[in-house]
Order: sequence, then C-alpha cells, then structure tokens
Amino acid sequence: MDQNIIVRLQDIVVDFDEEAVLDGLSLEIHDEEFVTLLGPSGCGKTTTLRVIGGFLLPKQGNVFFDGVDITRLPPYKRKVNTVFQKYALFPHLNVFENVAFGLRLKKLGEREVTERVEEMLALVGLRGFGLRDTATLSGGQQQRVAIARALVNRPKVLLLDEPLGALDLKLRKEMQIELKRIQQSLEITFIYVTHDQEEALTMSDTVVVMNHGRIQQIGSPQDIYNEPNNAFVADFIGESNILDGMMPKDFVVEFAGHAFACVDGGFAQNELVQVVVRPEDIQVVPAAAGQITGVVRTTVFKGVHYEMLVEQAGNEWIIQSTVASAPGELIGMRMEPDMIHIMHRSEEALAYMEEEEGADADEA
Repeated sequence: MDQNIIVRLQDIVVDFDEEAVLDGLSLEIHDEEFVTLLGPSGCGKTTTLRVIGGFLLPKQGNVFFDGVDITRLPPYKRKVNTVFQKYALFPHLNVFENVAFGLRLKKLGEREVTERVEEMLALVGLRGFGLRDTATLSGGQQQRVAIARALVNRPKVLLLDEPLGALDLKLRKEMQIELKRIQQSLEITFIYVTHDQEEALTMSDTVVVMNHGRIQQIGSPQDIYNEPNNAFVADFIGESNILDGMMPKDFVVEFAGHAFACVDGGFAQNELVQVVVRPEDIQVVPAAAGQITGVVRTTVFKGVHYEMLVEQAGNEWIIQSTVASAPGELIGMRMEPDMIHIMHRSEEALAYMEEEEGADADEA
C-alpha cells in the first residue's frame, strides 16, 4: 500500500431508512493533498466527511488513518478537525478565547497557548483581532476564526463542510485563494465538500466527483474537466455538448451527421458512444468553411464571452465565443480532434441523460 496515504475508506456503506446514501464507497486520500468531494445535494459527500470525522458509524466498511483502523474511534480521539458551514463560534468568548478553547481543554501552559493562538491568527490574516467580540466580525472574519480554532490543535487532516456557502461571491472567491494558501503553508491534508464546480476546480489537487453515493471519477481538476468519464461528470463540471455518436474505427467518430477526426481509440468497430465537446472548444467560422452548419437561435453576453444557442440538424449546441453571431444567422462550426472527447455509453450515463431530458421537459 502507498505509504503516503493518510485516509483510506474501504467499502463504506451508509443507509438512512434503508435507502443507500453511500454504496460501497472506497477512497484513498494522500498526505498534504487538497481533496474536494464534489457533487449535487444528496450525493453522499457530507456523509463521507462525517464518516471520516467519526460523527457517523458506517453500516459496513472500514476507515483507516495512517494504516490504522479507526472506524469505531470517537471524533475527539482522531487527528482530524472539522470546519462547518455554520461556524458555531462561542458568543461569550472573544476571538482569542475562541481559538484557544481546544488548547485550554488540553490544559496547556499559558505561554504555549498564547504563542499558538497568535500564530494561527497571523496565518488566517487576523493578527491583532484577539480581543474583538466575534459578533462584531464580518462573515469572512468569523470563518477565519473558525479555521484558526480548528487548526490550532495541529490536526493532520482538516475537514471542511461547505464553509464558504454563507459568503457573498466576491468574498467566496477571496477565501478560495486563502484556503489554498493556508493548506500549502501548513502542509496538511484538507478534505473539502462543495457542490460548486468552480470552487472545486480552483482549489483542489484532486477532485472526487460523486453521485448517488458512488464515486463517478477521481482526478486532477484538468483531468476531470477535459477527460470526463461519463455524461454525469461532463455535464456537472461546466457546460457541455453531449451527443450520441459511433466509432467506425480508431481516431474517427461520427456524430451530428458528420465524420470527425478525434484522438480516441480502443473502441469496438462501430461501437455506439457519447461525444462531449465543450462550448469554448467550438470554432465559429463562415458557413462554407464549417464541418457542420447551424442556425443561431439566441445570443447572450456573459461578460468575457458570448453564449450562443445553435440549432443543427435536430441537435441543440451551446457555443461560447468572444465574437457574437446574430440570431437567425447561419454559421459554420469546426472542432479540432483533441477538442472531441469520446465516452462509453454506460447504463448509468444513459439513465442520467434521461433524467436530464425529463427535467428539461418539466421546466418547459
């Protein structure tokens, strides 16, 4: 086993009212890694965090920490601390005493308490805030106090359960950068839960995409975005055009009424597949120069690009371009081979696409 693995989950099963929340989940997390559990509400990511923290005993399976089985070890005996979305600061204590709380429980000397609290307050950008009342702090400052309180005990792993959810957009983006800086400076493992794709891609070394209590894909942010395993991952991580296709031979795929060169191989001859093309990877060209053509239905300015909805031979495409095309205009569309990603047509992927189509129909 890899000696660098600090947390290992093995065949974890959790159910509530006989409905599986985690369905045989196995996961390895490395030391000093920033890992994000990403997925929609109800996918099992917070439950996974609670199992690691010791707040929830799985029905089946084991939790290992540094190779030792800690499945039945209570939370206070684990080298793990947690930061929740609701910071749960003690209102009757000032900032210093909030951070010092865990150290005082350990009955450390006053000098060591002061040194460690001041060190943590400096780390989270709150030097000089020790005597402040927590009620006078902004949401971002309160969150920093909660992080300092969790880190002052020097855990080997910090669990963060959607800690930025209560912040406004600008502050959330600032804190994403701050959390990554803190993690790198302390060289400890962060396990972070979010449903926000941008948050996961911004901060993580490794992203674990989950759905229905199962892991759909594990990889770097770049791998998850550029090489999704299935339709769920492709659709959940940013906008995607997902179409049915066929692989007549290696490095050639047919979809949208045209044969395209691609960089994928190893499929069976004439295997039915699903094709993913990101909206920003489609080149808009004059109709005569396009591999395929379509009619622009809507164009919306998004700040750094225009987003266009294009109808092409019964397919609906999303295209993101820095140049706008007018509604009603016939445009050409070109895709380079390395911008076309091919996926196997798994039963789970097809079921997900059917769910999405049903949801779209209900909205309409």
